[in-house]
Amino acid sequence: MSHPRIMVLGVQPGTPPFRIVEIDGQVIGEAKAVIDVLQAAAAFGITVHDLDDPDVIRWVGGDKFTWTVH
Repeated sequence: MSHPRIMVLGVQPGTPPFRIVEIDGQVIGEAKAVIDVLQAAAAFGITVHDLDDPDVIRWVGGDKFTWTVH
């Protein structure tokens, strides 16, 4: 299994709910939507062409459409 540079962890309760984003193994912040993940990636010089590419990004506890606590 590859180790993607971007890891988006499961949804955390909050107002609004959010997901923790890690880049290169370091927590870099919270994302409340996909655009936040893309902006964080860009800040680290990572261009994401495919949000479903497991070599680039790993979604934990849901996928790119999961932004609320179930």
